[in-house]
Amino acid sequence: MHGSEDARATSSQAYTFFVGGKDGWVLNPPENYNHWAERNRFQVNDTLFFKYKKGSDSVLVVTKDRYHSCDNTNPIQSFTEGDSVFKFDRSGPFYFISGKGDHCQKGQKLVVVVLAVRNKTRHAPSPSPSPAADTPTLPPTAPTPEGESSHSGAPAPDQSPSDIRDAPAPLPSGKSGAVAGCRVFSVGLALVISIGVNVVLRSFVM
Repeated sequence: MHGSEDARATSSQAYTFFVGGKDGWVLNPPENYNHWAERNRFQVNDTLFFKYKKGSDSVLVVTKDRYHSCDNTNPIQSFTEGDSVFKFDRSGPFYFISGKGDHCQKGQKLVVVVLAVRNKTRHAPSPSPSPAADTPTLPPTAPTPEGESSHSGAPAPDQSPSDIRDAPAPLPSGKSGAVAGCRVFSVGLALVISIGVNVVLRSFVM
């Protein structure tokens, strides 16, 4: 993990790891290289430092298949100048072997898995519901005809409850004209009858 004796911070976000600790890149390290890698955490931009003397060894970056077969031909990258530095430019596995003789077959090889980069994203808060959206919309109130009360059952300001009780019930619309016509007809008929009776009486008197 970061902060161990085998790693040194080179910046606020990157570390340099010393492969093999103080013994460096050797044939028989005190700790197996892959065990050493498993207890550390590697990230993009971290670096590996391979400590060895020029001409005594080399470091080869190879594919997975060449790593398992210890094939040191056609490496991806080769370091032979001693005290080599390799920087991780991506996440995923990296495979390293010794380029000298049968050192790879004897265990001088290393696999490092670099952690994936995780971007921290911020989520915009959900907008608060509008107060208008929570208030139910009421239907418009129909206009009240002039001269009528807005409440059909309420008395007019100049009427008492007793006046309302004594007042005749209003006739349904359409029937008031017929009733008025009947009343006129009745009055006329009564007048004709009265005149006829007077004429008959006068004839008997004379």
